[in-house]
Amino acid sequence: MPSEKLRWETLQALKNSPKGNITFDPYWSERGEPILAGCKEPLSLSPHSGVILERLCSLPLQKSCFLGSSSGDSSPGLSEDIFTSLSSTGSISDLNARHTPSLKTEREQAVSDEARDEDPEEDLSQLSSPASLPSISLLSPKAMETAGHIIRFAAEQQDKAKMALRLRQEMQEKLVAEVAEVASEQMKRFEEFMELKQRQEFQSMRDMLNRETKESIGRQEKLKEEQRHRTKILNLRLREAEQQRLREEELERQRQSEGRERLRNLNTIQEEILQLNQLLEPSTQTESDLPPASLSSYSTRGNQLCSLLSEVVRKTAEGEFPSVEDMTMAERALHEMRALIRLMQEEVAKAQEKKKKDQEEEEQGRKQAVLQAQQEAQKKAVESAKEKAKRKGLQNSAEESTLKWYRELQESAAHCQQAFQQLNTPKDAQTKKLKLELQKAASIPVSQISSNSGSQLREIFDKIDKLLSGRGMVSAGRTISTSQHPEGLDFVSYKLAEKFVKQGEEEVASHHEAAFPIAMVAAGVWELHPRVGDLILAHLHKKCPYAVPHYPPMKEGTSVEDYQRILGYRVDDSGVEGQDSFLKRMTGMIRLYAALTQLRWPYGSKQGSAPHGLNHGWRWLAQMLNMEPLADITATLLFDFLEVCGNALMKQYQSQFWKLILLLKEEYFPR
Repeated sequence: MPSEKLRWETLQALKNSPKGNITFDPYWSERGEPILAGCKEPLSLSPHSGVILERLCSLPLQKSCFLGSSSGDSSPGLSEDIFTSLSSTGSISDLNARHTPSLKTEREQAVSDEARDEDPEEDLSQLSSPASLPSISLLSPKAMETAGHIIRFAAEQQDKAKMALRLRQEMQEKLVAEVAEVASEQMKRFEEFMELKQRQEFQSMRDMLNRETKESIGRQEKLKEEQRHRTKILNLRLREAEQQRLREEELERQRQSEGRERLRNLNTIQEEILQLNQLLEPSTQTESDLPPASLSSYSTRGNQLCSLLSEVVRKTAEGEFPSVEDMTMAERALHEMRALIRLMQEEVAKAQEKKKKDQEEEEQGRKQAVLQAQQEAQKKAVESAKEKAKRKGLQNSAEESTLKWYRELQESAAHCQQAFQQLNTPKDAQTKKLKLELQKAASIPVSQISSNSGSQLREIFDKIDKLLSGRGMVSAGRTISTSQHPEGLDFVSYKLAEKFVKQGEEEVASHHEAAFPIAMVAAGVWELHPRVGDLILAHLHKKCPYAVPHYPPMKEGTSVEDYQRILGYRVDDSGVEGQDSFLKRMTGMIRLYAALTQLRWPYGSKQGSAPHGLNHGWRWLAQMLNMEPLADITATLLFDFLEVCGNALMKQYQSQFWKLILLLKEEYFPR
């Protein structure tokens, strides 16, 4: 049924209303709240309530019309009564007039609310369409007229609503256009503002970056300045530390030197005390007339002094040097030991004087013993004479003429060195520079001589000859001459001879075949400039005294280090060089000397033998075999000399050379 349908629609509308969505709370009464406490909106009718009322109002009219049509003309009074009743309660036009404003207002409200989502014309046409109205064809003319007025009025109202809606839409469109235009202008202004703000921010950021860059550059400069200052301070500290280290090293060297000197003195004292202690032993005093108790006391005290000194020496064995107190104690022990010896000797003298008379009584018995002792001494003398005869011809030093020649060469070298003292210790920069240039001009050509020099030897010889002759020589792009300084020739001659010997000491020692080219150039220089040859021999004898041959004896007062330097050893702060290194250097120099004795410059104008010929080599070999051999050095020098010069000596002296070799094999080798 329509009414039942409308009821369901009403209930559905109420259900969808805000009040129908109120959440039920069964505890509202316990909290003392009203039943509509959840409703937050004011009470108002739905926008569709007018339509519902209109439809409800149209139902009685339809019923009356249906009743009139069913009775026909037989009951005309019924329709009139109905019309009269309607007019008594108010005419239809009055009812419509009463409901029209509310319907119109409610419709405009619904149109304004739902115009955005739905088409209002479709709703209005559905609500007011003629199809929705009931058929009134059976009504009276008055009712039909009224219904017609109502329909016209509804159509007019619908047209007005459509017109109002159209005007409102146009206004809305204009308003939307204006709003869009205003929004566009505002958007442009906003974009311009944002762009301006962005430029300002960029400018401020760039200014800030520039300030930070300047500040960072300033900080960097400050850090650099601080770094330079720190570097300067560190350099000063490093320099001070280096100077302090050098001072400490100098003090340490001085301490080591003093310690070694004290150690040598301590060893000397210990040796003397031990020798004196042996004199105090009872076993050595068998011939003395002292009582055993006295000898025992002297021996006990001597052993105590030796033990006291041994404690000091034991410290040095652990790597320590003796202190000044230790040396004082050692010297005191030595003095006391000497005093003991003197006391013992005095007692021995007294005992001998006491028993002198007894010895005179026994003189006759002793004469026989003396005769026997003389006979034994004669036998020993005969035996020693025989032993000396066997060792006849062997010496401990060279011949006197050879030693005289050796001293003359050393004196000549010393005079030459003294002659260029002013140039050797220059006081001005120009002289110092000239000294360095002359030294380079003398040493560089000799350094260029090697075993594979070949055709370069003549060029090297010409350079050296020009330099010694006073002619200009180009060195390092400059012309150098010995005539630029009065002492230049002496200086160059000395340095040149020293360089030749150094080449033999280093180059020939490492490469034996280099002895011949170096000796050939040296022989050529010796031939034209004999003074250089004498200086070469002087330097050679100084560094290798065995080339004389000469075994320098150790003189009294000479220290061990100085004596080792005289023998040719290299001695520095680290100690004495090893035996292998020493023999290697001696080998190089003796090979150079052996080559010098048999070579001469092939391009020289002079005829004859070499300036220092084979006769000097024969003399050296003969004198070496006339001297007592030394361990290692004698065998090494003989081998190297014969290996270089043996063939030339054999060709020159033939059978005499073989006799010398036979002597070497049969008599010298066993020694």
